[in-house]
Amino acid sequence: MEERVITNHKLEEDTFEKSIRPDSIDEYIGQEDIKQNLKVFIEASKMRDESLDHVLLYGPPGLGKTTLACIIANELGTNIKTASGPTIEKSGDLAAILSALEPGDVLFIDEIHRMPRYIEEILYSAMEDFSLDIIVGSEGSSRNIKIDLPPFTLVGATTRAGDLSSPLRDRFGIISKLNYYSVEELVAIIKRTGRVMDVNVDDAAALELAKRSRGTPRIANRLFKRVCDFALVLGSGSVDLEITRTSLDRLKVDEIGLDDTDHQLLLTIITKFNGGPVGLEAIASSIGEEVTTIEDVYEPYLLQTGFMKRTPRGRIATDLAYEHLKISKDGQLF
Repeated sequence: MEERVITNHKLEEDTFEKSIRPDSIDEYIGQEDIKQNLKVFIEASKMRDESLDHVLLYGPPGLGKTTLACIIANELGTNIKTASGPTIEKSGDLAAILSALEPGDVLFIDEIHRMPRYIEEILYSAMEDFSLDIIVGSEGSSRNIKIDLPPFTLVGATTRAGDLSSPLRDRFGIISKLNYYSVEELVAIIKRTGRVMDVNVDDAAALELAKRSRGTPRIANRLFKRVCDFALVLGSGSVDLEITRTSLDRLKVDEIGLDDTDHQLLLTIITKFNGGPVGLEAIASSIGEEVTTIEDVYEPYLLQTGFMKRTPRGRIATDLAYEHLKISKDGQLF
């Protein structure tokens, strides 16, 4: 299956994200409350000469959790070590990561909710007491080893805060939820990306891109990069409104950021299930997708924009969905 351009999950082509990331809190656009609070907490930890409390960042993909983790390390003047929850499978994996830390380092664990529970339990003492208790050896000849760790700050990122166990969640001193971005904030991000990439983008084009970016910086930057390609080959190299609209129409991203997959999902609910309610399994079977993919990737934006409702009996397409797809309630096209 072809990758969706507007998915908020990382794609292989998003390697350019690293080159456009801001380095400081002041450069970071959006999430104002989180930024201002982090500024205070970081400054206080530096004044006390202590490591910053552990930080949990949660919210939909593509909103800047990894970027914020890198900025926290930069502001603290320390190094950042990164790991991913699913790759930490054994206690030895975690021990290797933690024992390589220097005093004050930031350890960033992405998708922390996907760590196995027994790894979580080993992490408790590391977070609380900066020590690591692990059992080595096979049954019958096993022994307990305690390793002292330098003070460090764990920054955990998750799209599913509810999947974290309470004991792990309670060990984070700073918990922040990232929200979708406003159109104005996305315009500022697109203009900044244009400056970093040395591409001229006019205000109308930036606004058009922002409106179709689903409130997500990762999507805004990815669409901008694609539009730059069209501008380079089909235009003058500058990104104006005309080339932006042409590019996004060819990418099949409509005026509010829905693509063919979103349309297919909504049309399935409307035409095959009379608008709902219908269960996720039935929708997944009809469009050939996994239930978890629909729940994590497609649904959040459709729910946020009011095109779909979640009810105890299943999913329902709203009047807004009928209106957007130009279908009347009796199934006729407008």
